[in-house]
Amino acid sequence: MRWTRGLLTALVTCALCGGAAGCGAGDAHERGSTVSASPVGTLLDEMDEEGRFFREVDTKGAPVVGIEVQPDSADGWDVRLTLRDFRFSPVGTRAVPVAGRGIVHLYVDGRTVARLRTADYHLAGHLVPRGTHHITARLYADDGTVWAVRGRPVESTADITASGTGAIPGPESRTPEAEAAASPASPAED
Repeated sequence: MRWTRGLLTALVTCALCGGAAGCGAGDAHERGSTVSASPVGTLLDEMDEEGRFFREVDTKGAPVVGIEVQPDSADGWDVRLTLRDFRFSPVGTRAVPVAGRGIVHLYVDGRTVARLRTADYHLAGHLVPRGTHHITARLYADDGTVWAVRGRPVESTADITASGTGAIPGPESRTPEAEAAASPASPAED
């Protein structure tokens, strides 16, 4: 009798959680990831360097990120993000994509150095060796997918130059709008 009651409880739980999908089956499980098929955007086959799928959204109302990096008084860099149509998710948020919400991954020359839930960050000097470097902020949904517009990740990059005895600013910040205006073949608005 206990076994039957336990089986019945398990079946009811599966039915309440969304049928087979609630019990661990479905497309995301078959891919071996936690990517959520959701009404938010369209999942593309393209992936970032870490193997995370792009989640395409319409240009209208799409999130935008800008980045500014300045040397600080110590041996490091102050990173400041400007965001539009995007808000940070608090720690513990469910892995379900919600339009315009998530976290920011910060990269130095393509290498992940931080996952941000705030617009201000101090980048330690030892993470930026001597020379010119690209600091990139890229937006991710709560399920780990990359927010994308027109097949490209929503991101912004700033170029900085570090010297051996301290930091020398090279604040050539670029926003998606500035990059689009500077590129010879900007795609047409949707």
